[in-house]
Formats: sequence, C-alpha cells, structure tokens
Amino acid sequence: MVITAADSKKVAGRFSFPRGVHPAENKEITENVPVRRVQPASGATVVVPMSQHLGAPCQPTVEAKQEVKTGQEIGSSDAFVSAPVHSPVNGTVKEISPQPHPSGRKVLSVVIKVGDEQPAENQWQELPEGFAEKIEQLESEEIIRTIRKAGIVGMGGAAFPTAVKLVRNENKPVDTVILNGCECEPYLTSDYRLMLEAPKPIVAGLQLAMRAAGAKQGIIAIEDNKPDAISIILMEIKKTENIQIAICRTKYPQGGERQLINAVLGRVVPTGGLPLDVGVVVVNVGTASAISLACAEDRPLTERIVTLTGRGIKEPGNYLVPVGMMLADLIDQAGGLTDDAEKVLLGGPMMGPSTGHLNVPIMKGTSGITVMSRAEVCREPETACIRCSRCVDHCPLKLVPTKIAHAVKAGDLETAQRYDLMACIECGCCGYICPAQIPLLQYMRSGKAAVQAARRK
Repeated sequence: MVITAADSKKVAGRFSFPRGVHPAENKEITENVPVRRVQPASGATVVVPMSQHLGAPCQPTVEAKQEVKTGQEIGSSDAFVSAPVHSPVNGTVKEISPQPHPSGRKVLSVVIKVGDEQPAENQWQELPEGFAEKIEQLESEEIIRTIRKAGIVGMGGAAFPTAVKLVRNENKPVDTVILNGCECEPYLTSDYRLMLEAPKPIVAGLQLAMRAAGAKQGIIAIEDNKPDAISIILMEIKKTENIQIAICRTKYPQGGERQLINAVLGRVVPTGGLPLDVGVVVVNVGTASAISLACAEDRPLTERIVTLTGRGIKEPGNYLVPVGMMLADLIDQAGGLTDDAEKVLLGGPMMGPSTGHLNVPIMKGTSGITVMSRAEVCREPETACIRCSRCVDHCPLKLVPTKIAHAVKAGDLETAQRYDLMACIECGCCGYICPAQIPLLQYMRSGKAAVQAARRK
C-alpha cells in the first residue's frame, strides 16, 4: 500500500483506543478466498425466524402452503424498533412454528420448502449505471423508508434496525457517520472480502447513510492489517467530498462502536448512552452495501456474506448465503467437517457462542461461523482467581470483571449491577487474558440474562 501526497487529505492514521488485547488473527485461512454464492438445493428447507434483530419480533404475513417469491415480505411489525423479514427463495411455506434459533431457544419462524426454479443471480458487486449521481437527489425520509422496507439491520453482529439508527433527532444532531471496516474479530474475513470485491456499493451506502442522518462528514475506519482494502476504498473515494479513511492500529475490540468512536474522533460515549449522544452514527460495511442495493434496486436484505472458517472445516471460505439457510447445509456445501472438528462457534472465537447442533439458520447478523479443531480448543481447567488484575487492565470499558463475576456466581445481581454489569459489551477480553481460565464472559452473559429476566417479571 502506497499513500501519495495527493492522498493525504483522504487518509489519516494511525488511530487506536486505550486497553484491549491482541489475539492471534488467523485470518490467513480465508482472507484470500473470493466470495462464492451458495444456494440450498431444490426440496431443502430454509427457516426464517421472525426475530433476528433487536426490538419487537415480526408477525408472519403468510400462511402454510402459500407460495412465496424471493424478496417477498413474509413477516412485519408496526413497532418502531423492528425490521420486516423477506423470503430468501422461491418456494412454498411448509409450516409456521417455533424453530431452533442461534440464541439457543425456539423462535416463531416461517419454514419454506425451496422450489425447483429460482430467480437469476443478483450482481451484488455493482450498482446500476448512474446511481451514484442520483444519491444527492434522494431525501432523508425516502432513504429511511426504503431501508426499513428492505428489513436492513446491523450486519456486524448487533442486528439493530438500521432505519431506527439513522432517523434524525433534532435534540441530538449527527455530524459524522463512521463506516466500520475494522473487522477485528479473529478468523472472520467477510467484511474484508466485501471491501475488496464490492467497494462501490459500500461507498454509496455511506453517502446514503450520511444523507439520511444529516451528517456532513463520513469516515471509513479500516485496520492497518488490511492494506489492500485501504487501497481499493481509497481509489473509490478520491472523487467524493467529505469522506476520508481512518487507518486504525490492529487491536481487539477496535470494531466496537464505543472503541471506534473514541479511537477515530476522541469522543467518549457515556455509560448507558448511545453514539447519538456524541453526534455519531456507526454503520458496518455490509450494512452500507445493503443500504445502497435497497435504494438502487429496491432489493430487500435476503442474503449476506458469511465467513465459514477454522481448521475444523474442509473448505473454509467466504460464502454469499441466503438468510435462513441451515447451518448444516452450508457446511455440507463447504465439504463438511474434518475428522477432528471439536467446536462450532456462531461468530468468531472472542465473542461467538458455541452451538451443540447444526439445525439453526443463518441470520441477518451472522457474519461468520468458526469450526475449531480439537487442537485449537483450550482444555485447561478453571482455577482460583489470583487477583492479578489483568482483566481490569485490559477491559476497554474499565470495568472490574472479577468483581462482577463473583457477584453473579453468588447470585448477587444488585452488586453486579453496581459494578456496571449491564455496560459490558461482551467482547471477551477479560476471559482471553485471564491466567486462571475463568470464563468471565460467560458469567457476564448469564448475569445480564438474569437481570433482564428479573426486569421482565
């Protein structure tokens, strides 16, 4: 990567945030594997959960035995914080019932039997001729309506409805949209491949998000371990105004909203607050691409790129997958599991929860699946805390993870909350750095779940 003097106004760096960790990246497994589209076989089933976003779940708008087309709305909600869902295939609704969900519980879902004839493949890498010039003609309300209709949510993992994020708030104006291309989670390369193979929809999506939110400045944040992506995106933004690249030092969890805002802009999102409180909106590169395709072609979010990786998979790679395709079917199309496959993670090794079965669907927020071999799985037993304070030193939010974990373990949710349990972003830095192998992240998650259950009661 060579940054010329002429490029200096478009590129700034190297940014970082306090604390964090540097786990082994292991991205070489898939970073050079181009995206390949996969489709479920005729007669197979896809399962589309009515809840695959933060906020209110959708209600089915179709019935059993009804024929559906790719892109047809099959679930919707009148709630403000929600996002409709669409059929990813041509087929017939087999049933509407609770089905296994990546969260571990059963969720109301539309089960579709895949038909014999499917539509022609979409060109996800390009936009219609002349669309970039039309962006300036689109109004904020029109962009947000289109995003909501398309069912677009955050595709970096959080799955927050994007239309809600971009709605203007007169009391909290937004001056900057940060496009998150850091992809700091080890093993995962779906965002990286998207930046290499489809830069035009990404940049157009950022411009649309800026218009929707009323932001005057756009920043594309990319870690310095992705020089090829930086070069390609730089070529794409050379003729655009008010957009520049921020090169961030490789560190985990750089891709977290709070950490990224602090690194790039020096602003601190208050505990319990939102990026909106400091005049910022953060959008993932995959989300930006979906925004531009929706606005240019009225295309709903029915497919996404998933990194299927790890040394427990025979053909690791980056796959363009219909939302709702079963994990087992995707693994089969990637050659299946190796003989020493030991653990399947829904995401990367830092934040991804493990799953005990493969009959769960790909979701809008599924950026990766990591299949770890027996040799990769840590088997060291948990021992007593030695009060080394490493978890405190590396927590990006300056929490005291051991205090919270001890409180959760004792069932003392009041004390856990007093130590800001609910502020935890579940990045896993504490458990990664712990020499006693205490599963601190699991204690955080179980504690938060217990607090939320108590609040519901």
